[in-house]
Amino acid sequence: MFYHIKIKRMNTKTCFKIVTLIILMVSLSGCTDKRVVRIENPIIKGDFADPSIVTFEGKYYVFATKDPWGGDDLAVLETSDFKNWEQKAINWPTKEACTSPTSGDSRVWAPCVIKAKNGKFYMYVSVGSEIWVGVSDQPLGPWKNAKPDNSPLIKGTMFPEYHMIDAEAFIDDDGQVYLYWGSGLNWKNGHCFVVQLEDDMVTFDEAAIKDVTPPNYFEAPFMLKRENKYYLMYSEGKCTDNTYKVRYAVGNTPYGPWEEGENSPILSSSKDETTLGPGHHTVFSVNDQEYILYHRIRDNNNTLLRELAIDSLNFTSKGGLSMVKPRDVKITN
Repeated sequence: MFYHIKIKRMNTKTCFKIVTLIILMVSLSGCTDKRVVRIENPIIKGDFADPSIVTFEGKYYVFATKDPWGGDDLAVLETSDFKNWEQKAINWPTKEACTSPTSGDSRVWAPCVIKAKNGKFYMYVSVGSEIWVGVSDQPLGPWKNAKPDNSPLIKGTMFPEYHMIDAEAFIDDDGQVYLYWGSGLNWKNGHCFVVQLEDDMVTFDEAAIKDVTPPNYFEAPFMLKRENKYYLMYSEGKCTDNTYKVRYAVGNTPYGPWEEGENSPILSSSKDETTLGPGHHTVFSVNDQEYILYHRIRDNNNTLLRELAIDSLNFTSKGGLSMVKPRDVKITN
């Protein structure tokens, strides 16, 4: 910011006041100067779904399913400003590397990437209707299976009456790690499971797995915590049509019990279907403002092509989640 002031025939005292004012104005403008970016949805052209986001060395990395119905690997999108995106490639997971005797035919879906207390990044991803866990020192890899025997973390046969997909890790304020996952079969009877992970982000006691299914749950759990309340967010409906939506429930512990939240569902298809089938989201924060990153259906003509969108996520005065209103959004970095 530049100031140009023409000064003539002023005494020393007046000049000193003007110079002091200029210094103060410049100083204040420097303190409050933030970069505001207007994001237009979809955030990037392309067919992507089930996003997860992490930051590393000043950049944001979005991991996502490749549509239609997954690919042999994941999409990875890199940005530093939410306006300019570059698609990257990572070495793991792949359909070939993540196949076991209990695997199904489904492809690579629904990544969750999180930075652990040890500084490493861990990925929980659905391949072959099983959950696999990978580890890397940085988002772009190289990645490898975090289990020494290269087996899945959650086998597809663990609870055969439910779908073992859509894992999401959550680290509580005390450092305890929880893994949530689960969906239903044939578009019904979705169930949500949770278990505590040890500090290695891999090991858990299978006997300690709990069914914590909240009201109207189908899949895609995501845990958000605020002021000692736990907000379990999730998707209901079919991801193939306008019934897909984002709901949430509130509890006092990571296990619930859950009471469906105020305004739930908070994100649904719009009447004009410019937002169609929104869901399977993640939440991230920039400068103390929360944002919801989700997919919505772009083209549903006998296939499933989805795109990524970002909107602001806010809380009501009662501590609930406000309705999400899809629109162009401003992010202040």
